[in-house]
Amino acid sequence: MKIVTRSLAIVFSMLLISCGGKEEKKKEGFSVDRKKTTEKPVETKPATDEVPASKRITLDEKGVGQIKNIDLPETIDDEMVAIGKSIYETNCTACHKLDKRFIGPSPRGIMKRRSPEWIMNMILDPKLMTEQDRCAKDLLVEFNGAAMANQNLTVEETRAILEYFRTL
Repeated sequence: MKIVTRSLAIVFSMLLISCGGKEEKKKEGFSVDRKKTTEKPVETKPATDEVPASKRITLDEKGVGQIKNIDLPETIDDEMVAIGKSIYETNCTACHKLDKRFIGPSPRGIMKRRSPEWIMNMILDPKLMTEQDRCAKDLLVEFNGAAMANQNLTVEETRAILEYFRTL
């Protein structure tokens, strides 16, 4: 009987020893186990060596929209410039400034960077352009997702703004 009692005492002692001695420390805060992914994140900004969309020259692209081809006369129509300037000041200056970057890009020098068709298509239907035109998409990213508002202008009003842009 002594052997059984001693054996039980030894087994019981071993159980106590194996269960005790390890003290779990409670961590402050919380932690998240993260696993490495094999997918690369989608790049939302152009690479640093790429020219920003606002400075990029894309004169050969006409954009997406109703304006397919436009021939500009050599001389500037001053009456149309006055109308275009008035429309621009009324509808566009909340987001575009002539001499600096603002919510949207400055229109100064736009005729040296974009085709007349691209400019008119962007003014007439900015949503379609940002959905389907590469440069318009890049501009949207460059200007932090600030989408150009559709001002619901007519082709004639847009053409007048274009004539005003020719003087900048």
